[in-house]
Amino acid sequence: MSMIKKVFLVVCSIFMLGSCAPLRLPVIVKNAPIETFKYAYISPTKELTSSYGIYGGQYGIYGASMTTSVNPSDVISGELIKNGFIILSELKPELNNITLIVNYGESGKRDIGLGGYTIEVTIQFISAETHELVCSCTAEGLGATEADDIRQAIRRALAGLFDNK
Repeated sequence: MSMIKKVFLVVCSIFMLGSCAPLRLPVIVKNAPIETFKYAYISPTKELTSSYGIYGGQYGIYGASMTTSVNPSDVISGELIKNGFIILSELKPELNNITLIVNYGESGKRDIGLGGYTIEVTIQFISAETHELVCSCTAEGLGATEADDIRQAIRRALAGLFDNK
């Protein structure tokens, strides 16, 4: 029984120490006001599934796995809808002057010690009419899995963008 307590204590310590890493502040670049746009077309992304688990040995701790998934375009869509944008399923030429093309990309990974890391994402907003960069936002995320990292990074990036209106 004391072996289970020791393993549990070590696992809890690792999670606590890993969660203490400060995330960098979101970086927002605004070349034009985003408020002049009403519609957004989000470039499709693929779903990412990640998992972690704790298994044991010699009669101690068996199980405790967790799987999460995220589709970045779904998270971006939800945040933009919450901020008043109408999401288009395809670009419509008659709306190009008030439509943004939204692109997502993972732009970095930073080690934070004890085997942990943050994932950085960058989101671009491009005018559908001129194809020029309207704005971009970059932020890091740190969660229990890579999917959680990405979800948190997207939300932090967009929160930083919409807080700067």
